[in-house]
Amino acid sequence: MHDFNYHKATNIDEAVKVHQGAEDGTYMAGGQTLLPTLKQRLASPSDIVDIAGVQDLSSIDVSNEVSIGSMTTHAAVASSSEVLSAIPALAHLAEGIGDPQVRNRGTIGGSVANNDPAADYPAACLALNATIKTNQREIQADDFFTGMFETALEEGELITSVNFPKPDTAAYMKFPNPASRYAIVGVFVAKFGAEVRVAVTGAGDNGVFRAAEIESALAGSFSPSALDNSTISPDDLLSDIHAQSDYRASLIVTMAKRAVAAAS
Repeated sequence: MHDFNYHKATNIDEAVKVHQGAEDGTYMAGGQTLLPTLKQRLASPSDIVDIAGVQDLSSIDVSNEVSIGSMTTHAAVASSSEVLSAIPALAHLAEGIGDPQVRNRGTIGGSVANNDPAADYPAACLALNATIKTNQREIQADDFFTGMFETALEEGELITSVNFPKPDTAAYMKFPNPASRYAIVGVFVAKFGAEVRVAVTGAGDNGVFRAAEIESALAGSFSPSALDNSTISPDDLLSDIHAQSDYRASLIVTMAKRAVAAAS
């Protein structure tokens, strides 16, 4: 691990100010990705701004939409009766992330900002048409995820909350890696009136993406059987030690069918 300056922020303005004054600063939320990369010397920031103590970022508010503060842990989302009532699929997703230790440290903002290609929350954001709010602006999920581990966030920009519209119905199904619980393939399906949005994580070689073919089939008939003749091209899918691209292509349709069945 390389040397760095550690700062524990108590409010958003302080966190942003310290980051702006750093030579090469980075924010730390739950530290689930940052700490391992520091230990392996894969990252060497000059300053780490710890935002775990910023109380304004840990909140769940449910009204016309579900607003979750960026420092809210996965465990808090999973156990929230408000989230479970408004968007059950979101609570179910959070409950399936990692293990109890990860769920009690990891945060929604950290997951979304990191945009790991096998993370769960990016699929929820994309399928539910979420709005990612920062200290500077609001970004629609369709514009936020720009590539593997890449987002539309600018240098020093800090996510403050993620806001989810309430769907008519939704569900998330994933085929998890048995060790890490990361998604080998995860599919989130959400229905808003006549519109159906389907997002896939764990499979794309450029990160999370929307499955237009599945969306089109489900818009005509929101039922698992509507996907009986659906196929996904393996051309832009990942191949690794866990699964080849053609297997992931098949899993996408299978997980989508299961999600639709659960949502129905």
